[in-house]
Amino acid sequence: YQVIRVLLAIGCGAVGLLVGAIVHTDAAQPLMFGFGGVVVGIFVPSYYINRKARIRQTAISRQLSDVIDLLVVCVEAGLGIFEAIKIVGTECERQGQEIGGELSLGASEIFAGASLGQALRGLAERTAVEDIKPLAATLIQSEQLGAQIGPALDASSDALGNRRRLRAEEEAQKATIKI
Repeated sequence: YQVIRVLLAIGCGAVGLLVGAIVHTDAAQPLMFGFGGVVVGIFVPSYYINRKARIRQTAISRQLSDVIDLLVVCVEAGLGIFEAIKIVGTECERQGQEIGGELSLGASEIFAGASLGQALRGLAERTAVEDIKPLAATLIQSEQLGAQIGPALDASSDALGNRRRLRAEEEAQKATIKI
C-alpha cells in the first residue's frame, strides 16, 4: 500500500510537471502542477481504501439482520453457537456475502483454539460495524453466564431491526430537508 502511494505520488508529480511545462505561463507553474500531482498521488489511494471500507461495512450491516435470523434458527434447531456460526458463515460465503467470510474466519479462529469471546471480539474489530459489537457482547455474556443463546440472539435481532428502522426514518427526515 505504501509503495503504491509513493509510486503514484511520483508518477502524478511527474505528470503534473509535464503538464505544467506544456502550459508554462510562468516559471512557478510547473512546480505547482508537480506539487498538486504529488498531493493527488498521496491521497487517492487512501480515499479509495476508505471508500471500499465504507461500502463493505454498509453491505455487512445490511446482511447482519438476515444472518442473526439464520443463527437463531440454527440454535433453536439444537446446534451449538459454534456450529451455527460455522454453518451460517459457510452458507453466506457460498452466496457471496461479505459477512459470510468474516463468520467463517471467526469459526476458523474458534477451531484453532480461540474462545468464542475472542473470535467475536475479533469479528467486531475486523468489520468495524457498530451493530456487531452489541451482538458480540450479548453472545459473550450469554456464554459466560450459561444462559440460552437463542433468546439472546432473538432479542439482538429485534434491537437491530429497531435501530435499522430508526436510521431509515432519520434518513427519510433528512431527505425531505435536502430536497
